[in-house]
Amino acid sequence: MSSITIRTAVAADKPGWVDLWQGYLTFYGSAIGPEVTETTWSRITDPIVPVFTRLAIVGDKPVGFATCILHPRTWAIEPACYLEDLFVDETMRGRGIGRRLIDDLIAMGQRDGWTNLYWHTNSGNETARRLYDRYDKADDFVRYRLPLKG
Repeated sequence: MSSITIRTAVAADKPGWVDLWQGYLTFYGSAIGPEVTETTWSRITDPIVPVFTRLAIVGDKPVGFATCILHPRTWAIEPACYLEDLFVDETMRGRGIGRRLIDDLIAMGQRDGWTNLYWHTNSGNETARRLYDRYDKADDFVRYRLPLKG
């Protein structure tokens, strides 16, 4: 396998990202409208918006992504980073790509002074949890999601 490069997504990466994004949505059994996909990509590539995506590239093809939101905190001066979406193409799994993406974010956070990097996953996502448990154990917080849109 070619070496893996981790880098920030740029406008030219859209076709490869869209393919991965569709795989991610399929994995979670989700369907969203094309306007959401377009808006998400627009946010990822807008330098003013605090959303960014790091891509795992093999050869010249994106094979995984980590999409994050950097945000201020009320309990610290420095920002925190929420890893909202992490996905690796199913044909490329088991090669350490997910770990490389997380390690890349950890290095960015240490360099840029983030207070923490955090994420969540479905409790039944055992494959992802095996990776995540290598970094830290899940905490005891319970998440609530109150829909505000009909």
